[in-house]
Amino acid sequence: MLYHPSWKPDIRQDTLWRDSLHIKDITQVHYIHFLPDDIVLTAFTEKQTDRYLVKSERKDADRFTLYFSYGDATLPRVSGLNFNAENAFIVEPTVNQDTITYWLRDTMLVNTDTLQVTVEYLMTDSLGVLQATTDTLELLPKVPYERRVKLFNEEVEKWEKQQERNRKRSRQVNNDRPGVFFDPGYKVPSSIDPDQNISFMVPRPLAEIDTAAIHLYEKQDTLWYRSQYLFGERAGYPRHYQLIAEWKPGTEYSFEVDSAAMTDIYGHTMKAYKQGFKVKSTDEYSTIMVTIDALANDTIQAVVQLLSNGDKVIKEMTTNQGIATFYYIKPGTYYLRAFIDNDGDGLWDTGEYDKQQQAESVYYYPQKIECRAKWDVPVKWDLSKTPLYQQKPRELVKQKGDTQKKTLTNRNAERARKLGIQYIRK
Repeated sequence: MLYHPSWKPDIRQDTLWRDSLHIKDITQVHYIHFLPDDIVLTAFTEKQTDRYLVKSERKDADRFTLYFSYGDATLPRVSGLNFNAENAFIVEPTVNQDTITYWLRDTMLVNTDTLQVTVEYLMTDSLGVLQATTDTLELLPKVPYERRVKLFNEEVEKWEKQQERNRKRSRQVNNDRPGVFFDPGYKVPSSIDPDQNISFMVPRPLAEIDTAAIHLYEKQDTLWYRSQYLFGERAGYPRHYQLIAEWKPGTEYSFEVDSAAMTDIYGHTMKAYKQGFKVKSTDEYSTIMVTIDALANDTIQAVVQLLSNGDKVIKEMTTNQGIATFYYIKPGTYYLRAFIDNDGDGLWDTGEYDKQQQAESVYYYPQKIECRAKWDVPVKWDLSKTPLYQQKPRELVKQKGDTQKKTLTNRNAERARKLGIQYIRK
């Protein structure tokens, strides 16, 4: 779009206050009004598209990680120089495939302090074209093998001494020898939301998982009955597992896992686990019903996000009808943000300066939303009613302006300075 700057003489009113209640004078100030005065320039940071290997890292002996500046559909090819790399790894790429972790299957490789590998991958050349390149890497763990063995033996010795003391004092003996079991890191609180799922993350890739050893029970009156559920690994999140069920509000459940239900690639198993929890009642929540008339069009897809005070996304919904309803919202203060999803991928995409392509448009609902239990909060949102630069609520602005308290004295002093008058504070 092409703009033609112009100007014109104009007049504005300026009020001088004697005190907080009385006006001393109203003057007319002549000034030059530059036009247009309604332009909002939006800025964005372009997505990194130059691909190169940022670094390689082997924090722990059982895996190493390659970090790239940008992901690619084709994963690197890793070959071993001092070992046979065929079927030697379990490969875990991130969603964007810019960070790739290689787990070592063989404990002999885990105990090898130096792994020499070649990495063949696509890298952007000086002309911006992806070209095949090869790097040779030496991967060393932060703690060498001898030191790891020494630390493990010290841990075992400490455990054995503790068990001996327990036996002498007729206390319960802990038979969980170090290095045998692993902790899946269950995230099962005592109470959950009706739309919340049970999740856990295992520390290492699993070699075997027995889903028949995972149980969910539902309490009806005073009796417990088996409850149906779906269980599996989260797409794009390696080693993250979820148990999904249609929870009944106000109902008690029990999540139970038999011992040795999971075994990792190094033969470690887990202990039995049991956790009871209750699904909260719907009376504890609010519902936010958002209507955006400007988006009531099948050809326009938008993502509407519910935000916390810290600008964190609590929930989000994709809509092409301009209607987004957020259920099971805890009492509190919330905010709304929406962006036009032009390519329909559900993600906000930045623009490209070379192509003169703008980033996907982002809007903020200018007011905060107060939610109370058992309340339905309707929100009608006109995206263009408030100028873009005034939409974002101050609570969400990270770089706030002058935070000096705007007292009457400060305002009068500012007015006096503009008029060239010496203002004396008393």
